[in-house]
Amino acid sequence: MKTAVFCASVACASALRITSPVEQLAVLEELMGASEGFVAPAQRHNAVSRSSRAARVGKSSVAMLDTSALSRAADESRGLAMDSIAAAKSGHLGLPLGAAEIGAVLYGDVLQQNPEDPQWLNRDRFVLSAGHGSMFLYSWLHLAGYDLPKDELKRFRQHHSMTPGHPEFPSSEHNTPGIESTTGPLGQGVSNAVGMAAAAKMAAARFNTPEHKIIDHHIFALCGDGCMQEGVFAEAAAFAGHEGLDNLIVMYDSNAVTLDKMADWTMSEETADRLTALGWDVVTLEDGHDLQAIKAAVDNAKANKNGKPKMIVCKTEIGRGIPEVAGKTAAHGEGGVKYVDEARKALGLPEEKWYVSPETYDFFGKHREEQKKKYEEWQNTFAAWKSANPELARTLNAGVSKEWGTEEQVLAAIPEFDASKNIATRIAGETVINAVAKAVPLYVSGSADLHGSNKNYIKDAGNYGKPFPGGDKSYAGRNLYFGIREHAMGSIMNGFAYYGIFRISGATFLVFADYMRAPVRVASLSELPVSYIWTHDSIGVGEDGPTHQPVEVVSSMRVMPKLDVYRPCDPEETAAAYAASIGRIDGPTALILTRQNVRTISEVPASVKREGSLKGGYVIRQEKAALEGIIMATGSEVQHAIAAAEKLGDGWRVVSMPCLERFDRQSQAYKDSVLPPSMRNRFAIEAGVTGLWYKYVGMDGYVVGVDRFGFSAPGDIVMKELGMTADNLVEKIQAHSKTLTPA
Repeated sequence: MKTAVFCASVACASALRITSPVEQLAVLEELMGASEGFVAPAQRHNAVSRSSRAARVGKSSVAMLDTSALSRAADESRGLAMDSIAAAKSGHLGLPLGAAEIGAVLYGDVLQQNPEDPQWLNRDRFVLSAGHGSMFLYSWLHLAGYDLPKDELKRFRQHHSMTPGHPEFPSSEHNTPGIESTTGPLGQGVSNAVGMAAAAKMAAARFNTPEHKIIDHHIFALCGDGCMQEGVFAEAAAFAGHEGLDNLIVMYDSNAVTLDKMADWTMSEETADRLTALGWDVVTLEDGHDLQAIKAAVDNAKANKNGKPKMIVCKTEIGRGIPEVAGKTAAHGEGGVKYVDEARKALGLPEEKWYVSPETYDFFGKHREEQKKKYEEWQNTFAAWKSANPELARTLNAGVSKEWGTEEQVLAAIPEFDASKNIATRIAGETVINAVAKAVPLYVSGSADLHGSNKNYIKDAGNYGKPFPGGDKSYAGRNLYFGIREHAMGSIMNGFAYYGIFRISGATFLVFADYMRAPVRVASLSELPVSYIWTHDSIGVGEDGPTHQPVEVVSSMRVMPKLDVYRPCDPEETAAAYAASIGRIDGPTALILTRQNVRTISEVPASVKREGSLKGGYVIRQEKAALEGIIMATGSEVQHAIAAAEKLGDGWRVVSMPCLERFDRQSQAYKDSVLPPSMRNRFAIEAGVTGLWYKYVGMDGYVVGVDRFGFSAPGDIVMKELGMTADNLVEKIQAHSKTLTPA
């Protein structure tokens, strides 16, 4: 047995980028352990400090790995990928073939999962950040025993299949078990994994007790050279290293190939050194197909609770198994499809397509039984924890079930505002978010270095993160400091939402929302319940000038499917906007708030504004005579619309439209009651671009807006100069009304 372990240990040591014989001996001692009777030379203590290219590999039960079964499974997973991509005449062969051994070790040995309960709270999460290699994930989910039948592999990339071109998180469109996040835009998945790891740290801090540890798992991600090049991962990796997310393990499929050219055309940095500088532990496997070395590295990463996230760089051959394209850019996509028949033969696979041997199914069946034993042990621990901590159990169950509170419950927790005070909606938001936080204990918030301006800090709730001398951070804190990393903030927020339990929100200036547009899009596609708090919403920002005056951003976000965009006009509409965002569990919500003070519409009862806002649009000023015209507005322009209507006469109606998307989802009868189809004399005012408003004002209508960039001056001056006043609105309405012909 010692000889077998020694040989396996030598294989692992040689696979690492370690050239010094003394260092190799040090690693061998770590791998074999003192119980094996192996002792390295005394000078070993001088050898354990190495460059970032390879960190120490700890003790590992490498001899227990069934390399024969896993090697067979790896080749059969290659066959599944080849057959599915060939049948679809579309897809990406390179990663599924090149990373097969990584999948074999993960799904055949190290991942803590139960395919019969894919939502198990304490499971290890695996994110395929390089989502184009989706057949990697589908093949291994099938082999591992998830409810993903072989027939679905045969329908890869087909309509209504469980195997879309890129992995999609379960939603109203797809429900594939084992998919932890929607991936495809490179860098997003690994950044989501950072968010999941942060959420897991928070969950452990808030729910584990000295007697019962119910949250004890890891987050895995598989990424490639493309993910490494994306800026979002640089941001997220910095956050992960700074906050000490040592429950995160990233497998880097380093095959030196990108789509256009070999990777050295576009990248020359030492990725391992870069990650080490960001506070990560990095191990490099020179042979990323060595099952024993992968196993040893992962076991060490899981055991090492040193306050550092882990990266395992696996030097692999893209398209391995198809000699004609292996190691070349042609392997990335479906370029190797024409060679798959010969490749399958070379792998020893029979002519039968989508072949999986009985031995492989049997191996994974036995592995599932071993996993279930750990699962059942955890269930016993969980039952004891629930019995001992009934209040914590109720809170956790609410989070897992996404029962953070209905709109009505949240609104009831928010006191009505003093109608005599005129305040900015971001200032109102500060009051609202703290009332919400008391009512919803799982509500958490963060900011991209703008808590003081966004006014979204939760008082007396603690600051999230790795404790440090002189600081007051803990993993139980509810306020996240993302730093000046808007893109990563969006992706990390998605990771929180994918993880479940916590109701996440994050804030920055609206003009910087474009930095995080990619994760906002993925959140919308995945129907994630996240809230964006975007303040300083218009030319009213003033002195900072056009670089900070987002005239186009609100409209650009409104065209995003499944994203609700709220732009409230006063404190009561702000309360409703927050309530709507928390009550919504089937998609994200953006809260667009002002920097400057706005008039509280005191003549309208708070209950009317709150109820109307939940419908997206409502009559905030009812006409007192025969209806002559309608003015629609949002946010800071509602006050101008009301003032204009007062000047125009008793026949003018004002409709506040805080959320166009919500309004569109109302019944046709309700929408017609607010905007009668027979009334063609319609107008809108908003301090932004005008295009979308013609959907509501119609071809005969007119929109007063800002179809240009602003300028640097006090906010009230900018507003006046660019026409955001009641007087200008009246003038435009009177001039345009003369052009209308009777219906």
